[in-house]
Amino acid sequence: MTKGQETAQRLLAIIVIMAMLGVMGIPLTVIFFFATVVYFVWRAVQRSERQDIKNIFDFYISANEVLRDDEKRWYGFELGHVIGEGERVLHLMADPPPLVYFTLGALYHRAGDHEAAAEHLAYVLEDERGDESARLAPSPELRRYVEVLRRVEREPTEAPQTMAAIRSLERARRTRAAEMLAESRARLGERSPAALRTPAAAPREEAGLRALDGRKTPATPPPTAPPPIAEVLRDLYEEEKKTA
Repeated sequence: MTKGQETAQRLLAIIVIMAMLGVMGIPLTVIFFFATVVYFVWRAVQRSERQDIKNIFDFYISANEVLRDDEKRWYGFELGHVIGEGERVLHLMADPPPLVYFTLGALYHRAGDHEAAAEHLAYVLEDERGDESARLAPSPELRRYVEVLRRVEREPTEAPQTMAAIRSLERARRTRAAEMLAESRARLGERSPAALRTPAAAPREEAGLRALDGRKTPATPPPTAPPPIAEVLRDLYEEEKKTA
């Protein structure tokens, strides 16, 4: 269904409702007020929907600017801002485009968050929902997104920056997605056991080492008790008698 057909259907529905209200004997002023309210609500919803779709393509442009130049050094807060845009876009619809998942995964990979990168890239490469051809029952939001996307593809001169960003991201998705996923998983596998050791386990390990060292060292004899005082005095008395 094209945008013009959808608009015509909505207008027809409003006219039918107004006619029914007129048949029911509702005053013309009330019908006019009702039609005005419906019209402005409809326009507000349309404006919100267009803004949501625009946010997706704006995210593509910002993300492509970060990803296309590997030699440019970006500040952490700049990467965080673009990633935040992507996370908001990801929640705009129930079935976001797979390109959004790839772009977010590539940004997380660039930022060094390999756990999040592996999660998003695995969705694109290993989940059946990461393939556009598997989307057979799209949400209204995804349908509008695809309508805008096809219009931009047919007329790239209308939005050259957007079209260039989409082509660059799709090219990176084809050529680098698997490589980035493998690298992120390898980085996660490189975490040393010492880094994963819990703080509570450290004292127990140290105590075990001390006990092991104690078993290796020879045991020292316990200290002997001093002789009784009466025995000491008797020995002194006998020595004095011998010297006298």
